[in-house]
Amino acid sequence: MGIAERAPLLIITGSIGAGKTTVLGDATGLLCDAKVPHAAIDLDWLTQMFPDPVDYGHSLMMANLAAIWPIYVAAGAQRLLVARALESRSELEDYRRAVPHADVQVCRLLASIDNMAERVRRREIGSWREEGLARSAELARIQDRSLVEDFTINNEAGRNVTELAREVLARAGWL
Repeated sequence: MGIAERAPLLIITGSIGAGKTTVLGDATGLLCDAKVPHAAIDLDWLTQMFPDPVDYGHSLMMANLAAIWPIYVAAGAQRLLVARALESRSELEDYRRAVPHADVQVCRLLASIDNMAERVRRREIGSWREEGLARSAELARIQDRSLVEDFTINNEAGRNVTELAREVLARAGWL
């Protein structure tokens, strides 16, 4: 597949603690099992630096994504699965610029504020915990208003992650 051809891009979004990274991991495992050529990226890792980038690292992330997507394509990737908290549908144009000919779908993972806060408390043991808790609630409100998603999947406590990932991929038409 050449870089100029159609590029299915599935963005798994949701607030902090919704399960984006966890679902991304199981979804890529399912795609590997099905032998679907793809790349999977937790886009937060494309923003990590000091000094902190402006705009929550969005511009830096897009530049990094644009630089590495052709490398993935050259290695055989035909689809791209990413995890990232979106705040507005207008951000999708940036994804289309970074991934030429992207056919973008957005899946939003939903969980209650209490469940997301509990997940953040369990995994964030350092200085970022309080900021993460506050940002999680704020981001959930922003996403509720902006309707960034094409479809939603409920990720309340107790759901089996592999079945959740399978549901995400099936709703996107990838499995």
